[in-house]
Formats: sequence, structure tokens, C-alpha cells
Amino acid sequence: MNDPQVRELRYERKFLVHDLDTGQVRMLVKRHPGMFRERYPPRTVNNLYLDTEEMDHYHANVSGVGERLKVRIRWYVDLSGRISAPILEFMGTHWSVGAKYSYPFPDFQLDESFSQRSFEALVRDSGLPDKVRHSLRSLNVVLANSYYRRYYASRDQRFRITVDAGMTYYRVAKTCNCFRVKFVDRDQVVVELKYQIGLDPQ
Repeated sequence: MNDPQVRELRYERKFLVHDLDTGQVRMLVKRHPGMFRERYPPRTVNNLYLDTEEMDHYHANVSGVGERLKVRIRWYVDLSGRISAPILEFMGTHWSVGAKYSYPFPDFQLDESFSQRSFEALVRDSGLPDKVRHSLRSLNVVLANSYYRRYYASRDQRFRITVDAGMTYYRVAKTCNCFRVKFVDRDQVVVELKYQIGLDPQ
């Protein structure tokens, strides 16, 4: 567990779509000259986002700061219950160019017993590298979210698109989390285009 999985630098351009529904967005993707087709089966993506007490990462991302960071724990299928094989991810962005470092995270239970203290115990008892555990000490679990994602790739496999819908958000308190209070954004569709640096038009 000491060595992270490192993703190669790539451009990640995200677009928020408000005037089209998911079906219309998918049709536009499939009609693109790049001949995009679904690459993987669609699935539900779940995240726990970590941030400082002052929400520095959130504010940097909302304001579009050139150098910004996201830290999250990601898994698939069910949002709550026994979470198996989650992944801890550090995602740094420099002017739309993203780099990601991923580490296996211990299995945990996401229910009313989940708290900041239980998260800290998971980190403390994990096999994460010391520098990673140290960086997590200043972070709190602040938000859970879930959405349904479809994956597309161009015919030449050089460009990838994800289409996310059914955005659901849950506030995570430091104690006593039942995850019943949620905000669902049924109108928003998020499209993200991903490609290697060398493919960016000059």
C-alpha cells in the first residue's frame, strides 16, 4: 500500500449542462464526429469529500483558482452500508491539467455510526504512507455525494467523456450521521472531457 497508483497528466474539462436532459446530452455525444461509444457499463459513483475546517479546497474549486486540490474517498454501487475496496484520491489541478494519486483505503461502515472520530481511527490504523496519514490529519469529512455515470471513448480511444446525472448530496456531520437529509439536483448534467496533454489544440 506504500506506492500510490499515479495517473498520467491529462486535461480535464468539465461542463455543467442545465438546458438539456441526460438523454439529449447522450445523443449529442454519440453524434459527435469523434464517433464516441460507451466504453464501460454505467454505474453509480459515490464519494466522501475531505476538506479543511475553513473549507479551503471547496472555495478554491468554486472560485476557479489555478492551483487547487480535491481529496476524496471513492467507491461504487451502494452509498451506505459496508463499503468494500474504497480508494483514497488526491487530485491536483493546474489550469485544467489534472494529476491523481490513488491509495487503497480500509473498508468501513457508512451508517449512523460513522463520524469524524471513526474516520480518524481508520486513517490511524491504515497502512497508508506516513506522509499521507499526516496530510489527512488536518482534514474533515464534509460531504457525501452520489451520481450515475456513463463512460464514452472516441473511436481512436484518445478522448474520453463521462456524463453524470442524478446528483445527490449529503452533509456529513462530525457525529451522528443517518444520511437521510439530502439534496437532489435532477436537472443538472455534468459532462467531462478528458485527454492527454499532447492532444490539446495549440
